[in-house]
Amino acid sequence: MRVLVLNGGSSSIKFSVYETAVGDPRLLVDGELSNAGMPGQTLVVGGDPVPASSGPPMEQVLAAVPSEPPIDAVGYRVVHPGPKIRDHVRITAAVLEELTQAIAFAPLHDPAVIEMIHAGMARYPALPHYACFDTVFHQTMPVETTTYPIPLAWRDKGVHRYGFHGLSCESVVYQLRAVAGLSFPKRMVIAHLGSGCSVTAVVEGKSVDTSMGLTPTGGVLMGTRPGDLDPGLVFYLLRQPGATVDSVERMLNHDSGLMALGGINDMRRLRAAKDAASHLAIAIFVQSVRRAIGGMVALHGLDALVFTGGIGEHDAKTRWALGNGFSHSALIDTEIEFAANELPAKGLRKVSDEDSPYSVFVVPAEEDLMIALHVQRMASNGW
Repeated sequence: MRVLVLNGGSSSIKFSVYETAVGDPRLLVDGELSNAGMPGQTLVVGGDPVPASSGPPMEQVLAAVPSEPPIDAVGYRVVHPGPKIRDHVRITAAVLEELTQAIAFAPLHDPAVIEMIHAGMARYPALPHYACFDTVFHQTMPVETTTYPIPLAWRDKGVHRYGFHGLSCESVVYQLRAVAGLSFPKRMVIAHLGSGCSVTAVVEGKSVDTSMGLTPTGGVLMGTRPGDLDPGLVFYLLRQPGATVDSVERMLNHDSGLMALGGINDMRRLRAAKDAASHLAIAIFVQSVRRAIGGMVALHGLDALVFTGGIGEHDAKTRWALGNGFSHSALIDTEIEFAANELPAKGLRKVSDEDSPYSVFVVPAEEDLMIALHVQRMASNGW
């Protein structure tokens, strides 16, 4: 079975085609349209640059998908399903309506995904299409973790902690289980650090706690999102002259976080800038993530700390600051090995010192792989 996976971000669209018929899924081809719809957009297929056209971004991406071998099913990464959908699903008209109703939960992500689904269904009308959600992995969190202390009437409407980056966290668990000779860590803290960031506690392969809540705006500081804020701050902003719900929401989703502190939402460029604002932005980011990691360890324990996501995989300085930043703590005593951490390697690797009481891993975020596996499972079950 060949599965096309479409995974759209705020400024990029990725595709991958997996063969899932025998054994572990095998990647046949992948590609990415970066800076989609903006000046300087680039299209890369199979690692090679491809001339990008001026057409709609999704048309360019779908045109780049090879026609041979033929596709059997299409899977999509969806950030937030809303309060009624609790598992990965085959997409129907009713599911699309639920996703449209859920846009208010993830306005930065879900509108573009819904457009992507419509484009994919138009391109492949005879194929089954499936939605895979970032929230499903976190359904194992206990009720004391997911419940907000607000009136029951709102909780009954689905206002609770959902958690995100679940497909990424699930892929970390999947990859670590597959490593021959590795004793699978019973208690993990996974730091997914990219344009969006979250910290998740995993026990026996299952999510028990995570930093994000009802929406992907909360938790730790991110590229353009602030993470957790005093709710009173939002009220204060809304009361200012000219402020509207839409303007404040846009500010919190697009103009906050690293962007607000350093004027740049790219960690590589912040480090290269070397000015006071950039240094402050990086320091606040590290403190925010460190606080979240420390809280997860205090509550749930630690056998392994895992870094994933663009920053987590590729920024050795951030890993060093986070992994070795608990020397004053009796709870965490990780030691990252300098040479292993600095090595510009790819793929799953251990970067902790051999004498460290806890392991530190760098693991790629293989969301598309997990989507392909879920699509295969659903299709095999006749969904």
